[in-house]
Amino acid sequence: MGPVKLVVVDLAGTVADYGSRAPAGAFVELFKRNGVEVSDAQARGPMGMEKQDHIRTMTQIPDIAEKWRAAHGRDCSEADVEALYKQFIPLQVNALPAYCDLIPGTLEAMSELRGRGIRIAATTGYNTDMMNVVLECMKKQGFEPEAAVCASDVPAGRPAPWMILECMRRLGVYPAEAVVNIGDTIPDIAAGLNAGVWSVGVTRTGNMLGLSLDEADALDGAARKARLEKAGAAMAQAGAHFVAEGIEHCPRIVELIDSMLAQGARP
Repeated sequence: MGPVKLVVVDLAGTVADYGSRAPAGAFVELFKRNGVEVSDAQARGPMGMEKQDHIRTMTQIPDIAEKWRAAHGRDCSEADVEALYKQFIPLQVNALPAYCDLIPGTLEAMSELRGRGIRIAATTGYNTDMMNVVLECMKKQGFEPEAAVCASDVPAGRPAPWMILECMRRLGVYPAEAVVNIGDTIPDIAAGLNAGVWSVGVTRTGNMLGLSLDEADALDGAARKARLEKAGAAMAQAGAHFVAEGIEHCPRIVELIDSMLAQGARP
């Protein structure tokens, strides 16, 4: 079966918001406003999940759970998680316009894929309001996916496969081996595997490195190489079929997948 018919891309850290900084900063600020200091690494740990699931997972980190007890005199409850999420929504929506720049290479990669007749869809752990801010901002810069699905559109966000499968349903694309999912987090990789599609991870531009373009460029060569290798190894261990530094490399990967499909390979 083949060739590839659909590429599904994550938003933050994959095609926009180099370093996936909008959500990371919002989570740090959210907990700070509730008397709990969290690190950037702790905020990034569950990245890729639906945002309320992300908050819940953060509250279960022992260090954060202990700080919550110290600040509030009790364990963090599900009601607290819901209250935190309600606070998070406007915090994130207001922060997004400053973090919507397309990642370099996105327009060229998407144009090349579309030139081959490949359709483009997007998924995100954001809710509808957040997603729409990013989509509108990307549209002004020249990129608009044919379909866009957020975690609140489906029964569960990543690592469940539903967002990818919903993109396939909306665009009428099947079978799964004709689909490539691209993302910058471990839950992105897992969602691709759970959907039975090809799963591709990007390391340099997203959550795994967690740096802005300028910060990434400022790293000395050896340090950058070591961090990218560590990120790539984590994605490979999670089951990624391919790992690249950024979206600009993905048309070549899709070409390779086409060749593999022609030889009878499957995800």
